[in-house]
Amino acid sequence: MPLASITHSITSAVGDHGLYAVFVLMLIDALFPTASELVMIYGGALAAGAVGSGHVVLFGRQIDSAFWGFVAVSVAGTIGYLIGSLVGWAIGAYGGRPLLERHGRWFHLTPDRFDRAEAWFDRRGDWAVFLGRVTPVVRSFISIPAGVFRSPLGRYTVLTLVGSAIWCFAWAGLGWGVGTGYRRVHEDFRWVDYAVVAVVALAAAWLLFHLLWGRPARRADDSAR
Repeated sequence: MPLASITHSITSAVGDHGLYAVFVLMLIDALFPTASELVMIYGGALAAGAVGSGHVVLFGRQIDSAFWGFVAVSVAGTIGYLIGSLVGWAIGAYGGRPLLERHGRWFHLTPDRFDRAEAWFDRRGDWAVFLGRVTPVVRSFISIPAGVFRSPLGRYTVLTLVGSAIWCFAWAGLGWGVGTGYRRVHEDFRWVDYAVVAVVALAAAWLLFHLLWGRPARRADDSAR
């Protein structure tokens, strides 16, 4: 099963490379979905010493405290995601709409998705950034549109930092809390694959609904104007 392979690849990366894998995967997640929930849960379990003989290592030094290991994993995820988000903002700000019109598919930002992102920002203003950071799936498609719409960089950075910290500390806390019982959880981790499928199916249904019923309503509004 492809999703099982992805799950194994992510958990193996975090288990083998610890903080560095968490940092890089969360940086990527700001632009492309990388199952950040799984990354942080597994990182939290690693901090608890529940992943084989693995330990959290920072600059060659092992962090012996489970709590501070959890903090280190959470901070690595938060900073990685923040940096990725700033890269995405810069891509959007300097590339603008022409870049997305030509190469939007590279970032999984089709014209329809971009239109929905624009509507998201129009309705929620700057808070669209914060809400996007704590919303599954959406959180990977906020950075570039925020740059295109010139979301003020200062507020964008603060809202991203806060939202990312909440996300990372919460999911890593779940993994850390499970602690030594994580081996059994890992053996039964197939539910993650099914959860991902369910999320994708719900997202597809939501997009289909807006595609079929959203456009006529929009056209009616335009005609009324």
